[in-house]
Amino acid sequence: MTTEITLPEHPVFAVVAQAAKELNTEAYVIGGFVRDLVLKRPSKDIDVVCIGSGIDLAQLVASKLPNKPKVAVFKNFGTAMLKTEDGWEVEFVGARKESYRSDSRKPEVEQGTLEDDLNRRDFTINAMGISLNEGSFGELVDRFEGMKDLRRKNLKTPLAPGITFSDDPLRMMRAIRFASQLNFDIDPDTFDAIGENKERIKIVSQERITDELNKIVLSKKPSYGFKLLFQTGLLHLIFPKMVKLHGVETINKNSHKDNFYHTLQVLDNVAEVSDDLWLRWAAILHDIAKPETKRYNEKVGWTFHGHEDRGARQVPKIFADLKLPLNEHMKQVQKLVRLHLRPIALVKETVTDSAIRRLLFEAGDDIDLLMQLCKADITSKNHDKVKRYLQNFEKVEAKLKEVEEKDSLRNFQPVISGDLIMQTFGISPSKEVGILKNAITEAILEGEIRNEYDEAFPFLLSEGKKLGLQPVTS
Repeated sequence: MTTEITLPEHPVFAVVAQAAKELNTEAYVIGGFVRDLVLKRPSKDIDVVCIGSGIDLAQLVASKLPNKPKVAVFKNFGTAMLKTEDGWEVEFVGARKESYRSDSRKPEVEQGTLEDDLNRRDFTINAMGISLNEGSFGELVDRFEGMKDLRRKNLKTPLAPGITFSDDPLRMMRAIRFASQLNFDIDPDTFDAIGENKERIKIVSQERITDELNKIVLSKKPSYGFKLLFQTGLLHLIFPKMVKLHGVETINKNSHKDNFYHTLQVLDNVAEVSDDLWLRWAAILHDIAKPETKRYNEKVGWTFHGHEDRGARQVPKIFADLKLPLNEHMKQVQKLVRLHLRPIALVKETVTDSAIRRLLFEAGDDIDLLMQLCKADITSKNHDKVKRYLQNFEKVEAKLKEVEEKDSLRNFQPVISGDLIMQTFGISPSKEVGILKNAITEAILEGEIRNEYDEAFPFLLSEGKKLGLQPVTS
């Protein structure tokens, strides 16, 4: 029985069909676009496979489209790409046959048949095609029962999984990424093959691994992907520091929580309220230093003193190792890790304006993200306790808003600058300038003076006098 798929109403499909006919070749929409079409997931990225030259087909298609788009040609890969005026990206490639060496995931490529091309696909759900050919337009090509696996929500390789993963080890990461994004199960044989071939991941570049890892982090329930990474042993190879969070130690019948699963719960909690990749990374790393700060005290039980500061210091190296950007995103994650306990410490009936000011000052524009992280960090199995903490957080947020409106302390700068201090006392850059700047900042945060020139300048003169400094201007 032939299955027909209704393609979206977009002129590019008819244009490709016409161009393929003129070139006397066959063309098929293939891969992820077909999968997403069946799953009703929006997609504007189309892969077209033809039996022949994908570059020739792309150039003819471009000449027939209304806006005559520019064709980007990648001769080394035998591929070409164009973008329609309404933002659809179409990539063209000739059907290929691939073979791999054991020390590389870069294949030896030669021209092949449609069946050869489907054989080299990573999973059955990505190994389906839709004909764009006269006489069979819209018919589904499904040699590996990908439609059946889509209905069963099952991830399975077209060929033997050991061969698929050994040939291209990145496919192991992709299996877990698709499972996490689509909420699919991984077929048992395919799952076992990931564990058996996990060491092969070492030949894949860190950038490609992290690209897949970020897609897992951004999935709707990222804990599912991380649990699969852990169970297959891949996480031990690509992010061993996170694995160290796993496990529970017991002394005198006192146990601490499993910080690995706690971290995953915090990550899921954040994912429910935010799509921010860097807030999600802050959730992953917020307790990363707990293993090395763990101590047992006879009186109070398990402690993790200073894990927030030590964790923050480790963020740059973790980002460097994972080839994540060492820019403002890294600094933001570092700040959130360092401050993640601060709002919890403010959950009291009598929280001072001074404490609120300091938090606003240190968190700056990241205060809202910090509060999201802190609320996500409440993971007790005692629902009443969670409810009570969240209610207290609401009080802290109200106080933050009140103080912010009154004092405008988010990313504030004291009205007295270092230049003004040097000009006032006729001094050069020195430790005294730093001491005076810090004294003014502290006085503002403590509420002793307002951040206004009329109050801050007399305070400066008073503090300068204590250091033996005399003003040279008034």
